[in-house]
Amino acid sequence: MNRIKFYLMAAGWLFFISSCNDFLDKEYDISMSEEQVFSSKENTRGFLANIYVNLPDIFAGYTNEQFLGASRDCMTDNAVSFWDVHYYHAVLSDGYSAANHTLLGFWQTNVYGIRKANQFLKNVRPEVVGNTEKTGDDNRLYDRYMSEAKLLRAIFHFDIVGWFGDAPIIGEDEEGVPLVFDLGNPEAMNMPRTKAADALKWIADQCDLVKDALPFRYTSETENWGRVNGATAYALKSRALLYRASKLNNPENNLRYWEDAAQAALDFIEKNSAQSNPYKLFTATPSNPAKNYYECFVANPVYNDEYILCRSVWNTYEIERLLAPCGFSGQIYSVGRTNPTQNLVDCYETIGGKPIDAAGSGYDDQNPYANRDPRLEQTILHQGAVWGDKEQEESRAVDVSQPDGIDYQSLHGGTLTGYYTKKFLNNISFKNPNAPSHSCPIFRYGEILLNAAEALNEAGKTNDAYAYVNQVRGRVGMPAYGGMAQDQLRERIRNERRIELCFEDHRFFDERRWMLFEGQSVTSETELPRYKQYYNLYGVAVTNPANPAYSYVPAQKHPTRTFNSPKNYYFPLPSDEVKRAPMLKQNPGWEL
Repeated sequence: MNRIKFYLMAAGWLFFISSCNDFLDKEYDISMSEEQVFSSKENTRGFLANIYVNLPDIFAGYTNEQFLGASRDCMTDNAVSFWDVHYYHAVLSDGYSAANHTLLGFWQTNVYGIRKANQFLKNVRPEVVGNTEKTGDDNRLYDRYMSEAKLLRAIFHFDIVGWFGDAPIIGEDEEGVPLVFDLGNPEAMNMPRTKAADALKWIADQCDLVKDALPFRYTSETENWGRVNGATAYALKSRALLYRASKLNNPENNLRYWEDAAQAALDFIEKNSAQSNPYKLFTATPSNPAKNYYECFVANPVYNDEYILCRSVWNTYEIERLLAPCGFSGQIYSVGRTNPTQNLVDCYETIGGKPIDAAGSGYDDQNPYANRDPRLEQTILHQGAVWGDKEQEESRAVDVSQPDGIDYQSLHGGTLTGYYTKKFLNNISFKNPNAPSHSCPIFRYGEILLNAAEALNEAGKTNDAYAYVNQVRGRVGMPAYGGMAQDQLRERIRNERRIELCFEDHRFFDERRWMLFEGQSVTSETELPRYKQYYNLYGVAVTNPANPAYSYVPAQKHPTRTFNSPKNYYFPLPSDEVKRAPMLKQNPGWEL
């Protein structure tokens, strides 16, 4: 009897995850046969729900404190991890191989997700789940389930392209039957990979198949929260075509690619504007530029109109414990292992809208956090920032001064840069902790606006790009851009993406698709402003906390990065996979 087997790379995460909706809570017996699964409406629904387990989730690492308990931006110029044994350091130093890095598990997670999606597409039965015309979210349920599975499959393919570049297209065979490889067959996936640019176009085409077949937004989002919808398909198409148009995948700068990417973002915006309940930039109640951005990431995610798709809701204080400055303790203690760099801090403009090194910016390096873009205070904790639960009398100024500041370093935590991460950090009590809700978006509306701005500018429509980047800036009261040349606006849009999307798993891919590492080195870039340096990582050393003095120094322990081109543009495929399926071929520079 053919038994269903599930390979859940994320099974260990489930202890920390609490899904808030009925759909994703469905469970079933994994030992059932295909006939038992797909002859039952409830079991079919449960199988579909299980595919969602393989979606990307940036919080997954926080369940593995010892080796992954920090933001994945610690593999970029945005942050470094305090904890020596975190696997992110090997990426910064190019100190790993195709055989020995845990993040190569992204390959299996996505391949298994694709297999489950195809298994579903091959076996789901309209006579079991129903496909009748109904009002509401369950209209033509079989058609919707099929569209969900196809879209999930496209997301998994996109994740493979992001981490590994060229990707095998595991869709349908010549007869239109979904491919379900026998995992017991070592040669099952012995197939050539499709070039990344072509794979991204295939992903966009898959989105076209389903984007109008699914509800753009579900009527009952509390019940269906976390389920892919039409908006997800529009959003994935926008991101896929933006990546396809970027230098890494478009070295000849074919402007048609940029036009396609711009149109995909504009299609989302147009479709969204026609909805009775559109997605929009989150604002606090009442709207407050000093709170709008921060509260977007700590408010109840289920009722956040900016979030298009999230993996799940986490009800846990582990994120607080692993992000908060190391001086906070009680029933639980903080360790603060994601340390933003000075490179990132310097990206935030002054309140007048000028880079800190621009003439007339008003920036004072001895009063560095005054009169800055409000997102700085809402994203990063620094010397003198007030934090802690007032009701439990824990509120105080953060002290990262050296050598004895309470938040500088402790046995198990501290900062290598003088900074801690505030984004996603709820201000809970450490004496009497609760478990707040967390969720990081896979797609959110702010990204769509920035996708539109970037693609329009690169397509030569600079004047059209301002409207979209200025919406993002306007949420926090920053001055609107205007009157710039294309290359000037390019620099500002890239900077805007960096600060708006930091710690959401964008910077790793943006650095690479823009090919920022080319033409610079550890030595050559030192004459540039810190925010334009990609190899050298910096922090701040604070002394005399009563009257702080600031000096800007290399980050402790990890002051430089290694980037070998073209090797480090992508992760290697796991070596065992290439041995089993040599037609996949290893990525350049990673051959054993």
